[in-house]
Amino acid sequence: MRPPFSTLVRILPASPSQFQLSPARLLHRWFRLSAVPLAAASALIFLPCLGAQSASPQPHALNHAGNAEHSVGDSLDYTPPLANLSPALRRSAVAAAMRKVGDWQLKRAQPNFNQDWTYAALYAGFMAAARSLSEPRYEQAMLDMGNKFNWTTGPRKDVADDQAIAQTYLGLYFDYHQPRMIIPTQKQLDILKTQPDNPARPVWWWCDALFMAPPVWARLYSATHDISYLNYMDHEWWITSNLLYDTHEHLFSRDATYLNKHEANGQKLFWARGNGWVMASLARVLEQMPANYPSRPKYVTQFRRMAARIAQLQGPDGLWRPGLLDAPAYQLPEVSGSAFFIYAIAWGINHHLLKRSTYLPVVKRGWQGLLQHVYITGRLGCIQPIGAAPGVYKPTSSYVYGVGAFLLAGSQVMELSKKN
Repeated sequence: MRPPFSTLVRILPASPSQFQLSPARLLHRWFRLSAVPLAAASALIFLPCLGAQSASPQPHALNHAGNAEHSVGDSLDYTPPLANLSPALRRSAVAAAMRKVGDWQLKRAQPNFNQDWTYAALYAGFMAAARSLSEPRYEQAMLDMGNKFNWTTGPRKDVADDQAIAQTYLGLYFDYHQPRMIIPTQKQLDILKTQPDNPARPVWWWCDALFMAPPVWARLYSATHDISYLNYMDHEWWITSNLLYDTHEHLFSRDATYLNKHEANGQKLFWARGNGWVMASLARVLEQMPANYPSRPKYVTQFRRMAARIAQLQGPDGLWRPGLLDAPAYQLPEVSGSAFFIYAIAWGINHHLLKRSTYLPVVKRGWQGLLQHVYITGRLGCIQPIGAAPGVYKPTSSYVYGVGAFLLAGSQVMELSKKN
């Protein structure tokens, strides 16, 4: 556990126009990587103050049709050599893979940073990588991003997709405790939690939304200790779950229009990335939820049942096809959904919710499989473009949200490596 940040810093007035990564954070990163005891940091340090998609896309997918495709991701017409990264579950090997992909993506993506859900998933990955790697460049990029947008969410205040960026704002708030980082989000959610449900249309009517919004509500509870945020999230989560969760398959349909859609082999259609969003969210929600919260056992049960089913569906290459119940119908694995699965399962092992002896082999095969899609430049391939169901993509297809999932997975695999 990190020591209280107040033992390292004193806040003094500075220009509010730019919130920079402090010397304290830089020193803290260094001490975490070195063998020098943190107690050696006894000097007073100063912190500046704040001054091709689905054939039948659903509305959620169509909402994003206006995104500049090249800024979210792209594909190559040729296949570069692979990076040949080590799959060993050693800290140095996992760190090398994370840096390879993270550095490539940061250079490409930073000029295009925006408040969209696509980038919000990437920011979540950079936040995880900043901590796991003690990498100040990634955290500084997130601080710069927050300042750029004045710590506000996207324009559609009642849409889960546009709330997702606040996960990163809250993550930074946990480190810096600067109210400016969360006040806009808190004001926004204070309005939303008073609005009545619409029985004809759940707030989170598509399964992707469970990654976008619930972790924000859970983190705001942790930041404020106001249980109303967690209670709102809990209420809405089970409305969505009751609609989309298949209690036989232990998987989520993407939305209500997919409840009766089937694969070519007759099995129900369950989208890998959609279920990856849900599993990743379960991990991120449970991380903030008190052990004695009344409905926590329901989340743990759902998480364990989904993990067991996903483990059964893992492919020989360690990854998952975009359609989970008809793998032979899909030529390529889908890396974004696969990375979310590895993140969630590794998190479950690290937090003692999943049995290590059962699930560590799943993580090992999955991490090795992910590395087979990292090219020599750092490009992460085999990521399906924006969509709502299994779609068409190339081996070199790379999109920012998939890189976010990869960095999240790497952060938990690195944690596992400490115990391996």
